[in-house]
Amino acid sequence: MSVFLHMKAIADLFKFFELDQPLKHPLVAVVNFNRVNEQVEETTRISADFYSLLFKNYNGNNVKYGRKVVDFNNGSLICMAPNQLIEVENEYDGSEVTEGWGVFFHADLIRNTPLNDKMKDYNFFSYETSEALHMSEKEKQIFYDCIQKLDNELQENIDMYSQTIIVSAIELLLNYCLRFYGRQFITRKSANSSVVTQVEKILSDYFRNGGLEEKGLPTVKSLADKVNLSPGYLSDLLKKETGKNTQDHIHFYLIEEAKNMLMSSDKSVSEIAYALGFEYPQYFNKLFKQKTGKTPVSFRSMN
Repeated sequence: MSVFLHMKAIADLFKFFELDQPLKHPLVAVVNFNRVNEQVEETTRISADFYSLLFKNYNGNNVKYGRKVVDFNNGSLICMAPNQLIEVENEYDGSEVTEGWGVFFHADLIRNTPLNDKMKDYNFFSYETSEALHMSEKEKQIFYDCIQKLDNELQENIDMYSQTIIVSAIELLLNYCLRFYGRQFITRKSANSSVVTQVEKILSDYFRNGGLEEKGLPTVKSLADKVNLSPGYLSDLLKKETGKNTQDHIHFYLIEEAKNMLMSSDKSVSEIAYALGFEYPQYFNKLFKQKTGKTPVSFRSMN
């Protein structure tokens, strides 16, 4: 039997973990997992209205995120945006948590701050579990230092400086996530190169074998699904390896196909635009000029 639990407030989190410590701030909390009761009597599916950063080193409950099991045995960090779903199964084997913490903050905390606008840059909130951040001992210590500063601030009485300091501490933590994911992309370069090769082959075959005519322009999600990655992680990986994100790669093959059609047929630019899947020819003209520096008409006349 499965139970669904939706947490609207940080206070709901304290109830779930059966924390006997007082809630210091209504919109943000740091939780030490060594001190909480996480045992569940049955499978529990959980979502929340706040952001969550979870790190653990243990062999405890079996946690599923994005329909995949999270391997916390070697220590990993997952980041969840509001309304994402995790599933906790009661498969506790008697092992104890060796280390672990969670940082939770509500969107209302950052709503009128510069960090709110920057949240879209933190793509790791949309990554799948298999794309979790695996930190070195040095990186773990940096994270712990940041969390300790945040937790210390939460112990202080709230004053006119509290929000600025708390939000700054969270932003620092998220920026370290960006840095460490950048390192992870580099250390997994061999595997990443394989993904780049796969993407290039998929797109090449798609355009060469009539995929465009049959199915239309491939999407970032459809391409990510074929290489078993989330759209955000794939785009970040490709950007790190090639300097171009997933959409850029799709556009490259689209423009190459457009060049071939412009040079090998008598179709009008509008007809070519429709054949390439554009609903409006002006969108095709704009993209073609953006990518080549020439309009389709001028490109055709020059060759």
